[in-house]
Amino acid sequence: MKEIFKEQWLKDPKTNILAGIVVALALIPEAIAFSIIAGVDPMVGLYASFIIAVTISIVGGRPAMISAATGAIALLILPLVKEHGVDYLLAATILMGIIQVILGLLKVGRLMKFIPNSVMIGFVNALGILIFISQIEHIFDISIDTYIYVIVTLAIVYLLPRYFKAIPAPLIAIIVLTGVYIFFGAKVNTVGDLGEIKRSLPSFFIPDVPLNIETLKIIFPYSLSMALVGLVESLLTAKIVDDATDTFSSKNKESRGQGISNIITGFFGGMGGCAMIGQSIINVKSGATTRLSTFTAGVVLMFMIIVLGDFVVQIPMPILAGIMVMVSIGTFDWSSFKYMKKAPKSDVAVMILTVLSVVFTHNLALGVVVGVIFSALFFATKISNVEVVKHEVDNLIQYQVIGQIFFVSIDSMMNQINLNDEKKQIEIDFKQAHLWDDSAVDAVDTLVRKLSEKNNKVYVINLNENSRKIISELSNMNHEHLK
Repeated sequence: MKEIFKEQWLKDPKTNILAGIVVALALIPEAIAFSIIAGVDPMVGLYASFIIAVTISIVGGRPAMISAATGAIALLILPLVKEHGVDYLLAATILMGIIQVILGLLKVGRLMKFIPNSVMIGFVNALGILIFISQIEHIFDISIDTYIYVIVTLAIVYLLPRYFKAIPAPLIAIIVLTGVYIFFGAKVNTVGDLGEIKRSLPSFFIPDVPLNIETLKIIFPYSLSMALVGLVESLLTAKIVDDATDTFSSKNKESRGQGISNIITGFFGGMGGCAMIGQSIINVKSGATTRLSTFTAGVVLMFMIIVLGDFVVQIPMPILAGIMVMVSIGTFDWSSFKYMKKAPKSDVAVMILTVLSVVFTHNLALGVVVGVIFSALFFATKISNVEVVKHEVDNLIQYQVIGQIFFVSIDSMMNQINLNDEKKQIEIDFKQAHLWDDSAVDAVDTLVRKLSEKNNKVYVINLNENSRKIISELSNMNHEHLK
């Protein structure tokens, strides 16, 4: 236990603290922007980012991953806030957390294995595109000064790490260029232009909503959507960070941790949140490997708001936009263009559908669901082609079935068997086949019945153990037909 604590908290503290500071600066405008999207006070997003980051650093399953208020959750809760107000949002956030804890206890993390690689590539690419799109409003059609700040930021973040790595390049860009702005001024938008930042800590309170069935009917659909979207984004982000750091994390513990974080943030006036891939990538690329970086991000975020508020509101937005553009470039999987040339067309189609679904709906979870559904459909189509080889010697006809027999493939099998044969001995050989469901069993029953009606002696032979079991449980044919 002591060794785990050292590994997850105390390894390379300087690098992790500096990475956390960079992330904290990147969280501020995001949290304010997401609050505006959700139709709530900027402090609701800032409190959420502080509480979720600190809490998840302790109870989460993935060290160095950043969780906070997110745009996907903000989009979901906008109708709830408009119709019922902030107290119902906070109640929905608490229920969201409870649902996530339950899903974590049910080991929802195991579902990650059902997400194909093509969907993962599409998810990552869509995320890179969304991160870039979200920065356009902070870069274009503002001023020449804005373009200059963005270009200089990109140059610092791209070139500086080649010569100096002691301090993360994004942090240097923020400090140096903000200093230039404060001393010389420029026609640029700042963090303060996004919304008012109040210098106060969050306080505990219970949402002022009636504790009855009517309230549950109002908030449950939102809570369930928030819980599922939050978990999909968090678990996919955890997998991406796993791959980037060559480490493994507990997805079920992460699910429970996300739930606990959202329960706490709901009781302290924050909106719901989940893992943030953009900030997580900033964190990892800044050298972070431990929970200390996530904890630092949350604490420094609140410290900056309360103690350094006057400085924070003067940070030019083009600096933060430039940093996020570099994140989007780093997030996008550029090798996917080679992948598109070499991979099967069905996998390429799934990747493109995932990207398009996310980009057009701005809903990462929906894009993943669309990708998984089409991947399953393509896979089912691919394995639905069954081959039936016919051997006929004198009065004996043998049909050798090759493939997977289930609801999609039964037509393929039945169309290759001649139901007009009469007064023969017919063997249907399943040595190279497998029966998967009740549709497969029903198809075999139908074949046996129809062939038997033509005065044939029909036998089903060479069923493997599992196929024989499902036949014995579901089939209506007489045992004399089985060999």
